[in-house]
Amino acid sequence: MATMQQSRKMEVFKKSKEEKAKKVLRSTDKREAKPTNFRKFYERGDFPIALEHDTKGNKIAWKVEIEKLDYHHYLPLFFDGLCETEHPFEFFARQGVHDMLEHGGSKILPVIPQLIIPIKNALQLRDRKVMCTTLKVLQHLVVSADMVGEALVPYYRQILPILNIFKNYNLNSGDGIDYSQQKRENIGDLVQETLEAFERQGGEDAFINIKYMVPTYESCMLN
Repeated sequence: MATMQQSRKMEVFKKSKEEKAKKVLRSTDKREAKPTNFRKFYERGDFPIALEHDTKGNKIAWKVEIEKLDYHHYLPLFFDGLCETEHPFEFFARQGVHDMLEHGGSKILPVIPQLIIPIKNALQLRDRKVMCTTLKVLQHLVVSADMVGEALVPYYRQILPILNIFKNYNLNSGDGIDYSQQKRENIGDLVQETLEAFERQGGEDAFINIKYMVPTYESCMLN
């Protein structure tokens, strides 16, 4: 009898151990997203935006001139929305960020410190779609205004660890890789492009700081 009870206990212990093991997330596994401030502000109607349809698809109809927006207030909120995957939140956040970077000029640089946590949060979700969107945003950000690339260098320690994990991550399943490359949604390629953009725009300290966080990265500026 005692032996049977011991055997059952061992089975229960083994099962619980296996279940715990299943719950351990790998470094590339997707994380759960938390509600964003962007969504809260959008649902309250606090953004001066509306959805507009034209022959090319959807775009944002801004109710004010973008150049006149308070960038310290709005740009971090739109970056916060990069974590969103549902329509219309995902569309408004992504397009809103690109619109503001396009028209921000000198207003962008002073806001950089406020953008780091939203960028880090988006990347840390490890959601493939969110990562592709965020990497494209980072490539736009570094060329959006003078000195922005240099201003990001001190924050590489917060931004680059996830890029290091996904640097060689490619979709190698059938036609998927061709489709993802056409749509610029191959994460490994986007990571490489982003690191190269950081190096080109980050000044003389960029490469050594990228190399420290992403040891396999090779300079794109040696040729």
